[in-house]
Amino acid sequence: MKLFVVLVCVLAGCLAEKPRPCKQSCILFLQSTQNEKLWLYAKYFYDALGQKVRLTEQGNYQKKPFTYDALLLFREVTKIDDKARTCKKKPLRADFHPMEIPINSSLVGQAVLGSSSGVGQGLLVNTWTGNLSGKNYVTTFTEIGCIPVNTKYQTQEYGWVLTDFFNNVIGISDPGQLNPPDYCPTEMTANGEQSEDFTSFFFKLQ
Repeated sequence: MKLFVVLVCVLAGCLAEKPRPCKQSCILFLQSTQNEKLWLYAKYFYDALGQKVRLTEQGNYQKKPFTYDALLLFREVTKIDDKARTCKKKPLRADFHPMEIPINSSLVGQAVLGSSSGVGQGLLVNTWTGNLSGKNYVTTFTEIGCIPVNTKYQTQEYGWVLTDFFNNVIGISDPGQLNPPDYCPTEMTANGEQSEDFTSFFFKLQ
């Protein structure tokens, strides 16, 4: 079965600061699509210095359940089946995409999630909009800490994709999650489809 994974457009920045990439993070997110073809729950490990990304997820595509585990070591991607202790490597023709607001992003505004009537009753957030790889997005981050809250990303196949983030942790307690398991081969095992960029990779991943 061909599995589809949607790009999490993780963008970070604060209202009063210049865009800067986040160095390391571990994020949980829930994702759903406008046409209801796909939903997924995933853990996203990110290392800017080592240019590594790990996605472990479970979800439902066209009413069929799936699980997926992929490690992106630019310039290669490894599909991992931990239960069967197998790996499948193929080339990844894509540039590393740092967690930052693109230069052409525009600030939509600032708002409070919840209530501003009392201390601790609300969360101050900033919403940004722009265009990435020809697709529109709207993304919201906290004013303090620049933590992602949600992202809406426009796609041709799924319509608008909504991603809600929670349990964000700065830093990775287990860096080994970003290294291939010891049973993975060192050579490429499959050519597969090669993506033109990081964005399209997530729509073509098998």
